[in-house]
Amino acid sequence: MEKLRFEFIVKAKPDDNKTNIYAITSITDTQNQTFLVPKEYQSVHLHKEILKLEIFDKIKNSLQRRHDKRQVWITLTKEMKSTYLDDGNLQFNGFLLEKLEEFHETSSIEPTLLKKAGNKTRLVAEFSIEKFSRNTTNVTQWLDTFESECARLQIDTDLQKVEILRLLLDDTCIDWYTSMIIKHTIDSVWSVWKKSLSETFADKGWSPVRYAMNFKYIQGSMLEYALKKQRLLLEINKSIDTQTLIYLIATGLPNFIMDRIDRESLKEVNDLFNCIRGLESLTRKHDTKKALSTGNKYNKQEIRQIEKKSCRICENKGKLNRFHPENVCWYNYEKKTTDDKNLHSNSILKVELSNEDPKN
Repeated sequence: MEKLRFEFIVKAKPDDNKTNIYAITSITDTQNQTFLVPKEYQSVHLHKEILKLEIFDKIKNSLQRRHDKRQVWITLTKEMKSTYLDDGNLQFNGFLLEKLEEFHETSSIEPTLLKKAGNKTRLVAEFSIEKFSRNTTNVTQWLDTFESECARLQIDTDLQKVEILRLLLDDTCIDWYTSMIIKHTIDSVWSVWKKSLSETFADKGWSPVRYAMNFKYIQGSMLEYALKKQRLLLEINKSIDTQTLIYLIATGLPNFIMDRIDRESLKEVNDLFNCIRGLESLTRKHDTKKALSTGNKYNKQEIRQIEKKSCRICENKGKLNRFHPENVCWYNYEKKTTDDKNLHSNSILKVELSNEDPKN
């Protein structure tokens, strides 16, 4: 039977650095040939056949922090063969994937030679890190991860680190990089670049802290909420102790969920995640009752499908595994609230205009 090895990574959503997504970055065949998946095809919600597999639940349980990754062998179903294979070639929905050259097989191949051969971009694809941007919450933590990845990929010299850094910067940070080249030249020591990046982009305000501490569950998947809350808290303080991390995640849950969790049994964060997964059905039933009590109309068949069918509106916004009727989706409510406010403002303006003295 045909099988392929998929590499899954937790990374930031392209248009929302504060939201994590599961991504497939590469696919390897049984001949140990690895093919890169373009960024626009990496989001796992595009790989619908994989979402249906039981192994994907284990993948989600295993990948709980940004930059976590796993390589998993998956036996292809008939539908998956048509999606990923084309007469022996690896593809994704008709797009032929590019083969990754095995330039890590021998330590005698230096990264500078890879650059001359035009492989520097491919080397960057090996980094398990998101691009740095002005929206990066913790610059110090990002730099620590960058240096760890450089060590893993045998990027040892200051020059190599500076060159690779350029390809890991978002467009908004290119001006900073260009200024550093002019001021210090590309041959300057890495510590100078590291210090400048930290001082230029360090967020010394309270906004990230407030957002992380006040982040609460609203609706949809509680496990998705818990994973994001954990990531936000670790981004502001990666040294946070386990018990405090558990408590802060738990206090963002609804009270009727918290009261069903035995606090003394939670020794690790994974213990809390396992409890949350077991209580997911309660929030779905609660969302259904809440929707009915607020006068939303939908038939019994729709209610029975709530726990089976995820919301397409949430999926389009990258929020996976949220089970509720689309007519009670939060994003619909948010849009309606904004429209109502605009309508109210326009009404006030009309009243004020009508009350003006016509002689003026």
